[in-house]
Amino acid sequence: MMSVGKRHAFYLQRWRPSYFPYFKILILDRNIAVEKETTYKTISRPSESLFKDRGSKFLGYAFPLNDPADAKKHIQELKAIHPKAVHYCYAYRTGAAGIHFRANDDGEPSGTAGKPILGQIDRVGITNVIIIVVRYFGGTLLGVPGLIHAYKTAAEAALSANEIIEKDIEHSLHLEFDYTIMNEVMLTLKQHHARILRQEQQLFCRMDAAVPLIHYPTCLQKLQEIHRLEIREEN
Repeated sequence: MMSVGKRHAFYLQRWRPSYFPYFKILILDRNIAVEKETTYKTISRPSESLFKDRGSKFLGYAFPLNDPADAKKHIQELKAIHPKAVHYCYAYRTGAAGIHFRANDDGEPSGTAGKPILGQIDRVGITNVIIIVVRYFGGTLLGVPGLIHAYKTAAEAALSANEIIEKDIEHSLHLEFDYTIMNEVMLTLKQHHARILRQEQQLFCRMDAAVPLIHYPTCLQKLQEIHRLEIREEN
């Protein structure tokens, strides 16, 4: 970050939900510097909740979700557990910047289920999470305000039963190298707090690693200095 003075300094935030700051643009005397976040907030584990209203039951389930493709798996599991439920409404937000999201009403009146669920995810500023609310119909129509309140409350309670944690934003690397330099590669990754995602250790090794964004430039530079190490940046 450039050195800054006090005169003519103010912040503009790139268009994103106000609860989810990822980039801050600092404008100083016509010079622009971009400050990028290096961590994000998410939930630590699965959690559940229960809300009842006029005979209907709303069961809220919150799960960590790194890949939107895994959302269907969680929904199918809950359908197997609750085969007599009438609705399986959900919302998720994923990606370190929270740019991937979806809200689904699953047959409830438009905007009464998925949107209130997503609103609770955004209220606490988290990502990589899915909340599914399973509804058992109790025989009494709740109306639009009643449904919005029920789905919002079930989602809020599922999050309240959880723990919000902070995680590093990571960049992935694919490495290929001869086994003779294994120790040098592993030491460099360890020094920069990288996680090993996958590895094949033979005479010729392949490895996928995730490096915290804050350490990524230095780690990449050190790896590039290792002779006969092939590197491919994944993101």
